[in-house]
Amino acid sequence: MPSANASRRSQEKPREIMDAAEDYAKERYGVSSMIQSQEKPGKQCFLVLRQQQFNVQALVAVGDHASKQMVKFAANINKESIVDVEGVVRKVNQKIGSCTQQDVELHVQKIYVISSAEPRLPLQLDDAVRPEVEGEEEGRATVNQDTRLDNRVIDLRTSTSQAIFRLQSGICHLFRETLTNKGFVEIQTPKIISAASEGGANVFTVSYFKNNAYLAQSPQLYKQMCICADFEKVFCIGPVFRAEDSNTHRHLTEFVGLDIEMAFNYHYHEVVEEIANTLVQIFKGLQKRFQTEIQMVNKQFPCEPFKFLEPTLRLEYCEALAMLREAGIEMGDEEDLSTPNEKLLGRLVKEKYDTDFYILDKYPLAVRPFYTMPDPRNPKQSNSYDMFMRGEEILSGAQRIHDPQLLTERALHHGIDLEKIKAYIDSFRFGAPPHAGGGIGLERVTMLFLGLHNVRQTSMFPRDPKRLTP
Repeated sequence: MPSANASRRSQEKPREIMDAAEDYAKERYGVSSMIQSQEKPGKQCFLVLRQQQFNVQALVAVGDHASKQMVKFAANINKESIVDVEGVVRKVNQKIGSCTQQDVELHVQKIYVISSAEPRLPLQLDDAVRPEVEGEEEGRATVNQDTRLDNRVIDLRTSTSQAIFRLQSGICHLFRETLTNKGFVEIQTPKIISAASEGGANVFTVSYFKNNAYLAQSPQLYKQMCICADFEKVFCIGPVFRAEDSNTHRHLTEFVGLDIEMAFNYHYHEVVEEIANTLVQIFKGLQKRFQTEIQMVNKQFPCEPFKFLEPTLRLEYCEALAMLREAGIEMGDEEDLSTPNEKLLGRLVKEKYDTDFYILDKYPLAVRPFYTMPDPRNPKQSNSYDMFMRGEEILSGAQRIHDPQLLTERALHHGIDLEKIKAYIDSFRFGAPPHAGGGIGLERVTMLFLGLHNVRQTSMFPRDPKRLTP
């Protein structure tokens, strides 16, 4: 039966047990946690208690504070049940390799079940954190992606998932912190809009009273309006929707966009350098503040540490084409990069420059959206750029056309209905500074920084053409 004070939840984490082991060695200690596993050798029972991504071994043994019935009771608590435990922290002679707290264990004096889990779980957490190669070699179970996503609440309890999403939270924090310190203003933009923001067909149409509306493919048009409204430097963090029937490892129909837009004085490279510097500050912050999480993920998904240069490597598109052609790839001057060619280019850049992060500048105008500023020196090129991590694109950006007449001409060239973007074009008729920006995919940055292989691993509740729940 639960105790009267069973609702009391300790605020201290199991890792603090290790830090304060000597102070607590002769004192009772309380912890509220989940039962991760049990071992039942006889008159004693070993439990693994977990809080978030940390766990500690607990011993229930027949003695002054525990009867045989208590040992039996503890041994039969269902895995993943929430318990309140009181006991004494003891140092151990031998490190406990199966727990994050390896130098201490908790000798249990009282244990209360707060919330009992069902006896049969749809997946076992030990299986869900086992490296797949190791599982194949030993013939032990691993958990496939669909099972994980169908039972996401349990999968998110694994140490790997806990580490991934704590690090992802860190990316958002560092993005906001870095840009706020640079004088940027955080804005919130509409997600229900009257026209396709990218000018394409890959939009979700929604019923809007007696008319149709669309889910925003990007906050870009509103970011630009804010620049025209004299905010100078803005950023936003929010959902982005793409109705693309793509079932690849890196596409989602809803993802989180980290978007930047700013006015510049002389050249759009001022913006390129600002964005690159922001990403570098994020990478440095992650390596400094999230080593525990990085190492936890690497236990299941081993990966080389992420490398980057300061200042960031910037290549022009023609240089990238030359590298690919030298490697045997046939591409036209105005042809966009395919996913395989992106990855190959990433490997070539890593071999030549020893960096996982670089900028590709001066894309062909023919492969960029209508609002992209043409290169004044070469009409076939544009003032646009992408940024890559481990050979995959994580940001697409450009200098925007701020002249309404040129913007109208480019929209007509792309076959866009001017009536649907009238408010957008009109916003440039009252004076607009030269400006540029870009949009970053949060899930992709997380995936590629950690060297993971599927963006669904870094989306808490992913949405793709085949998945709408949970």
